[in-house]
Amino acid sequence: MDWIKVVHLLCVMGWMTGIFAVPRAVIFWKREYAQTGQFGPTGDLTIRIYRFSLGLGVIAIVTGLWLAHLWGWPAWTHLKIALVVALAAHYGWTGRLVLRARKGVFTESDLFLRIFNEVSVLGTIAILIVVVFKPF
Repeated sequence: MDWIKVVHLLCVMGWMTGIFAVPRAVIFWKREYAQTGQFGPTGDLTIRIYRFSLGLGVIAIVTGLWLAHLWGWPAWTHLKIALVVALAAHYGWTGRLVLRARKGVFTESDLFLRIFNEVSVLGTIAILIVVVFKPF
């Protein structure tokens, strides 16, 4: 079980990198596109980070569910799963932003993207609180 935890934590860290970095990278991509009018290196890097961390997110979710199963589904894991589902939905929305940006469509403001980025931080903090304190 310890190896599953190691894989889970490594993949969570990688997924979090993408969750925190990609919305911010879209801001820089948007600025680059406004200056050049074409797909540039920032867009390429943003797509690569998104794809890589998406795979890590899938592995993190699978190993997290595996651990919850091994522990017998304690009550706090249900709250954690709900929060992870919300974070995964947020990441799905981020993917939608990336797909539209790839077409040169940047409709969200820098302010929206910054706030959108911080929402994921709050979700991550909530997950950490549940995991560490196991409130029930």
